[in-house]
Amino acid sequence: MALELFQTEAYHSLMRDHLYNVLAFLLENDQEFAVAAEVEYMTITPELPHPILKSFGQTALFVLAGYTFESAYIDEEALYFEAGFGEENIGAHVTIPFLAIKQVFVGEYPITINIAYPRPFAAGLTEVSNHSMDALLRNPENRKLLKNNKK
Repeated sequence: MALELFQTEAYHSLMRDHLYNVLAFLLENDQEFAVAAEVEYMTITPELPHPILKSFGQTALFVLAGYTFESAYIDEEALYFEAGFGEENIGAHVTIPFLAIKQVFVGEYPITINIAYPRPFAAGLTEVSNHSMDALLRNPENRKLLKNNKK
């Protein structure tokens, strides 16, 4: 139940605003930072060679420093920056929607954590939650706990 609360439109809006404000604060104060983001929702133009994309995994960490930091900006929905990739330092423009950003770091400190799923995941959350509840209820001990909790 608790996880569903963080997948509501109200929480998504809150998290988008929070990420916008945190990133705006860092950019306005010339503070370099890093973001961990879900690769599936990022846009990288031009498209990178497959070996580089494959090296990202599900989540990629981007350190916004030097030229990458200088090129960074935000709007109401996303973080944008330019970066070099691979040994050849292939230049590309990166767009990361706010809800795809899972963490923001300054140095070694995580200053923001986001547990809201980007919209396509949120649509399937109910189905996942129902499967999780079924699995929980298969254990008779869990059923007892739920019954006791309702009293």
